[in-house]
Amino acid sequence: MIQVFEPEIGQDEIDAVVDALRKGEISGSFGAYLPEFENNFAQYCGAKYGIAVSSGTTALQVAIAALNISQGDEVLISSSTNIATALACYHNGAVAVPVDSENETWNLNLDLVESLVTPKTKAIIPVHLFGHPVDMDQLNVIAKKHNLFVIEDCAEAHGAQVRGKKVGALSDMGCFSFYANKIITTGEGGMIVTNDKDLSDKLRLLRNLAFTQPRFYHEVPGYNFRMTGMQAALGSAQLRKIDRFILERRNMAKMYNSALTSIDELQLPAEKDWAKNVYWMYAVLLKSKSGHKRENLISHLSKKGIDTRTMFCPMSTQPFLMKQAGYRQVSCPVADDLWANGFYLPSSNRLEEKDVKYISEEFKNFFSSRI
Repeated sequence: MIQVFEPEIGQDEIDAVVDALRKGEISGSFGAYLPEFENNFAQYCGAKYGIAVSSGTTALQVAIAALNISQGDEVLISSSTNIATALACYHNGAVAVPVDSENETWNLNLDLVESLVTPKTKAIIPVHLFGHPVDMDQLNVIAKKHNLFVIEDCAEAHGAQVRGKKVGALSDMGCFSFYANKIITTGEGGMIVTNDKDLSDKLRLLRNLAFTQPRFYHEVPGYNFRMTGMQAALGSAQLRKIDRFILERRNMAKMYNSALTSIDELQLPAEKDWAKNVYWMYAVLLKSKSGHKRENLISHLSKKGIDTRTMFCPMSTQPFLMKQAGYRQVSCPVADDLWANGFYLPSSNRLEEKDVKYISEEFKNFFSSRI
């Protein structure tokens, strides 16, 4: 089976983790690897501060909490996203209001944002979906007009760029995931980057149970969202390879583009002229007018040893969100179409040309056998 993704873990990563173990850096409270990873990753993003946490989900959760967003407040989010984006709102008592996708990049449609803003709206979380960035210049103009905080969900977009500037430092905060299938990994783990010193201090306080002085006296409720030194050691080793990882992903996308562009039934991923897409996953959309069912195509590929994953179920149709007090019903037809007809293909860093050729041939075999 050609897997959707397999992380690249080499001797450098193994040596770094073993070194952390030998130094006793097994928690998230002390040691050199954690601040090294935080500082270097923030610098990579063009931000002043990095705050490492236990996952991309907890990065979003503590970021929302740091802005004092709470019960009944509304947060606009991309409708097509992993559930983690909405969970971060939900667990802070906030109501996630989905913004439908646009047709080309599949990111949230910025033309719809202002129509969804109400007096309860406090923030917006754009998701840089599958590695293509949202146009943060346009979004920040809207956010400033309506006095909204902006938290970038960069879980899928390490190193993606908007007009030459990396995502994460283009807003109040940027939240990253280092889950096993991300561009760089710490196994589990996440990071918030920011240029705001006050936010940085508050994020560090909240992620570590809000310890103050005296130590066991707590003025605010915190979280136990620490990253361990072992994970930071792994992340530091991975970070040194991130430019190569991104180049390999972009080369993978070029191979797919060349191999699949002749298949009229598929919409391939975009890259706007102002953007750098890092292709976290190579996603395609089966055009509804093609007359074919995605499930049949996925089944065909699976039988040929090709792993796939569907795109995300829209936040506008998630059952537990629909039951939340203050829930707003928003129509998201483009996100619905992505959920019904979109999926992504094997996207490992070192996917070989022969693998892409084989996958593309099986696409062609599927469509030619159903003319």
